[in-house]
Amino acid sequence: MTTQQVLEQEQHLVSVLGTRRFLEMEGLGNEVPFFIYPYDPEDALAVAAAKKRLKNKLKNDHGVTVLEINLYDLTVEMLQARGVWDRLLKLEVEQGKDALLKPLQNMLDPGSKLIPAIKERLDTVSYDILFLTGIGEVFPYIRSHNVLNNLQSVATSKPMLMFFPGDYKQSGTSGSSLVLFGRLKDDNYYRAFDIRDREA
Repeated sequence: MTTQQVLEQEQHLVSVLGTRRFLEMEGLGNEVPFFIYPYDPEDALAVAAAKKRLKNKLKNDHGVTVLEINLYDLTVEMLQARGVWDRLLKLEVEQGKDALLKPLQNMLDPGSKLIPAIKERLDTVSYDILFLTGIGEVFPYIRSHNVLNNLQSVATSKPMLMFFPGDYKQSGTSGSSLVLFGRLKDDNYYRAFDIRDREA
């Protein structure tokens, strides 16, 4: 995206996320209030800067509080709390990233470990919108469709926006799919809306 396109999308997000209709989750047809903002991974730095401005504008101009949960930061905290972070770093150096896959998938299982940690945050903070970030950094240990499927049990009282570095392809015939980095098909996920299609 050009700088102008990033700014235009940022302004669109401000105008959509700041509305009462969005905050009160109207017009969803009984679907979960999950939204995806897909972006080109090459634009990650520009999107991160836009996200920071977006949170400030929502707070200052609309009185809307955003809770951001970065999955990478959260998982590091979880692993440090279990006392295994340094051991995992050593394992990565000695045996490579592949040796981490199974242990991390077990320790960060979305249903039994990750989602309860997210729920704990949601229960202790007052917010209007949840931003979910750090999706690319936790792949392949954590898959975004698993997070979304499990998140439905704890995070449907407020709208959630996932910043997704890749494509969210929606098709009436083959369903919807998350394609991480534009190359890796994460899996089908049918219940989220593309935030870029929402009108203010």
